[in-house]
Amino acid sequence: MLFELSLYLLVYSFLGWLVEVTYYIVTKRRFLNRGFTSLPLILSYGVTFDLLIVTLPTLRGNHVLGYIGTMVIVAVVDSVFDMVKRFVNRNARWEPDRERLFSGSGGGFLVSAAIAAAYYLVYLIVHPVLMGLALLIPDLVLEIIVWVSMALIAVDFISVAYVLRTGRASRFEDQQRGIRDKLVAALYKKIWGRLQKAYPGIENVTQQEAEAYVFAKGLCWDKLIWVFLVSALIGDLIEMVFCRLTGGVWMSRSSVLYGPFSVVWGLGAVVLTVTLQRLADKDDRHVFLAGFVVGGVYEYMCSVFTELVFGTVFWDYSHMPLNIGGRTNVLYCFFWGALSVVWIKMIYPRMSVMIEKLPALAGKLITWAVMILMICNGVLTCAAMVRYNTRAVRPEAANVLESFLDEYYDDAFMEERWPNMVVMEKAAREEEN
Repeated sequence: MLFELSLYLLVYSFLGWLVEVTYYIVTKRRFLNRGFTSLPLILSYGVTFDLLIVTLPTLRGNHVLGYIGTMVIVAVVDSVFDMVKRFVNRNARWEPDRERLFSGSGGGFLVSAAIAAAYYLVYLIVHPVLMGLALLIPDLVLEIIVWVSMALIAVDFISVAYVLRTGRASRFEDQQRGIRDKLVAALYKKIWGRLQKAYPGIENVTQQEAEAYVFAKGLCWDKLIWVFLVSALIGDLIEMVFCRLTGGVWMSRSSVLYGPFSVVWGLGAVVLTVTLQRLADKDDRHVFLAGFVVGGVYEYMCSVFTELVFGTVFWDYSHMPLNIGGRTNVLYCFFWGALSVVWIKMIYPRMSVMIEKLPALAGKLITWAVMILMICNGVLTCAAMVRYNTRAVRPEAANVLESFLDEYYDDAFMEERWPNMVVMEKAAREEEN
């Protein structure tokens, strides 16, 4: 599965690059490489199609839900990639690649709807053809192409990120005079030249703006990390209290092995912020409708992800009316809509101000320290989840890592930590018996 997604990431990134290059040749009469990297790839297209390839088959041909899900995926991926650019160089004003969903204007929405329709039609019509063509190419050839391309993408991305992080376009001459290595100087010249053509706004930042640094100002990665952490903590506490009030028991609702953090709540807050923050000045009904759709798609994709990656199901709404594959339902979509209004209009603006008041150096150090700890926590949790799933069919440990997981995170520990978790393999065998 990972290899197939890597292959389609390359294919659709190239096709997206080809479409945008053709568009600018026809409309502007000039060649523009609009990709962030120097390779003929626009990775946002590839990532979008990978998410569609994983998600849409679970909808069993429901085209209405498939199209709505496509709109949300396109909007979120575009927003995330715009933030990646700003993270690499916060002193640049990046021009957005395309009009995105919920842009706030009717024309923008229609453009976004048309783009989503194009994505969905490509998935329905073109993707099966590409799958057939892939079968005609020897597996060894495909593997060489994929892994060599991935290595080139990594090197290319690091090169672009290095150039952007070490200087602004307006200081290019000073940067070049301070570089003795001609190869690095040529790298600066080539990358800055291409980006200045593709994104003219990259230089439109004054020296005063560049030097007036405020921790986590605006919508940036530092702020989103804090939004994730705070929301994950509050979400876990809310669910624990809810379980106590409705079921009479205290139940852990954390998504990780250590700490009261609900990843679903944390990521949900990040997704709502990235996707809906631009609607902060609009009427509540716009925020509600957008949150209704985005929240429902997000919850659905979380369910698909945990089932495909870990072989587990953490919630099942099959018994509820108007459910969508048991992964979400209309009632909870209403809850997402109402929560979006409260979040965008009330909670997030105040949280944003509080985060920006943190001292710059201390805030930066704490942010990265906590993030590293959470990444380690998440990796260990994923390993324990995978081993818990494989233990159902292969109880004996195959290596040192599995022996470690069996000793410290056995079935009793995992089932006590997540009492509502269902392993698909075990459930399927129980139904057969």
